[in-house]
Amino acid sequence: MRSRNHPTTASSRRSGIPSDGVAPRDTAATHALRSAVIVIGLGWAAAAQAAAHPFKDVQPDLYSGHAALSSAFADVDDDGDLDLAVSFVGGALRQYLNDRGSFSEASAGHGLPSAGPSVRGLSWGDFDGDGDPDLYVGISRDAGQLARNLVFRNDGQGRFSEVAEPSGLVLIDADSRQASWIDYDGDGDLDLFSAQRSARNRLFRNDGARFADVSEDVGLDDPRRTVGACWFDMDEDGDLDVFLANQEADKDALYRNDGGRFVDVAPQLGMDQRDRTLAEGGVGCTVGDYDNDGHLDLFVATYGNTLLYRNLGDGKFREVAAETGLQRNGHFVGASWGDADNDGWVDLFVTGYDDERSRAQLFMNRGGRFEAVLGADDPLTAADHGVQWADIDRDGDLDLSLTETFVEGGGHRLLLNELPAADAARSLQVRVPDRDGRAMLAGAEVRLYAQDGTVLGTRLVATGDGYGSQSDVPVHFGLASVVPVDVEVTFTTRVGRVRRRIDDVDPRGWTGRVLVIRAD
Repeated sequence: MRSRNHPTTASSRRSGIPSDGVAPRDTAATHALRSAVIVIGLGWAAAAQAAAHPFKDVQPDLYSGHAALSSAFADVDDDGDLDLAVSFVGGALRQYLNDRGSFSEASAGHGLPSAGPSVRGLSWGDFDGDGDPDLYVGISRDAGQLARNLVFRNDGQGRFSEVAEPSGLVLIDADSRQASWIDYDGDGDLDLFSAQRSARNRLFRNDGARFADVSEDVGLDDPRRTVGACWFDMDEDGDLDVFLANQEADKDALYRNDGGRFVDVAPQLGMDQRDRTLAEGGVGCTVGDYDNDGHLDLFVATYGNTLLYRNLGDGKFREVAAETGLQRNGHFVGASWGDADNDGWVDLFVTGYDDERSRAQLFMNRGGRFEAVLGADDPLTAADHGVQWADIDRDGDLDLSLTETFVEGGGHRLLLNELPAADAARSLQVRVPDRDGRAMLAGAEVRLYAQDGTVLGTRLVATGDGYGSQSDVPVHFGLASVVPVDVEVTFTTRVGRVRRRIDDVDPRGWTGRVLVIRAD
């Protein structure tokens, strides 16, 4: 096995916090920039013609704790509202229950940790198929402390019991980043992949009563320093493949799933980034159809030049970050696609930092090209790790969860998207559970079609993005106009890609509700 010794910055040695190339900084001035309202550009027409709308902090006094890392949404108590979990450097994991857009903390007495090694990953998935989302917690190896990951089974009311050992999901001496609940073998239940920052990656197969570690058997025990992992059917052959964003000069990987065995095809596709220096590497990744051509594309946040791989079909990609306006050079950590203005084109939020402060950016999609809309002093730039989109108030537009880790006083923010009501309602949300209507089928694809057959957009049921996060949320489509559409869901199965289609869906009948399309 290759050595895992790697440089540590002086500042991270002082703090005792291991970094993914991230050094803590004294930037109290950043917080003087915070305000309740943040104005961003809308629309994909010329910027001079763009309207504007605000994001507003939600209950800012509620969210305590400094150095927040990851956040992830799921409806933990089955009341129809998306609840939120947030993790911190000091090992705390806080749960906030949502009651129609109003949140309250429900951490104490709910079985979640209040202190310990840093929690760098939160992944929701109903691994036992009982109808409520369970939580995988990725633990970081802090300052030489041994750690093992945690798995919390949900009792259906948002209370949890830790079941890693009886479930067969124990990772001793873990240093976890992105974890994903996915069905890699197409048998209908959720398996688990855990990316490791300084150990071999692990894949656990769900065998019902227990999980089995099949990492070596299937070829995914990769020793490279992995931070981000994105699962999707990249070659559209009916099974889930996985892209790995690797740190500290390690080449990225794209593992093609060949009947349950995985082969790294990144070198032959030109997606491995072989010329990196030790200071460069992949961090977060996110999958979305940025050009509305029906194929899922891939963005990679990096230390170095950011990357956008356009999916050409047939398992081929072309790197197009520079020509689309998404190439930046710096320290970028997390990323997530979401249609912020409901115009039918997915926008991109990217978290990051420089030597002085957090440097997040919102890129608005102007019909396949991107415009960075946040000025240097915009309060929305204050996010350096986690980002997740979700409609927390069920009004039809996407709201934001952001975390700030290393800035003095940095913590967690929840921001409400205040699109005008008519624009917020110009949307459709779709949930894709298994045939029993329970576990969300991460990796399924949802497409909208106009009545003339034109693809309006493609969304992936979340397999993980942001920073170490996997939310259990419906997919969200903004719509340029509110007219009937056809909805098609593509499932990956043991017999290949299986499609289910519902025609003539009128979005006006689904305002405030979620369209559910089960697997057959």
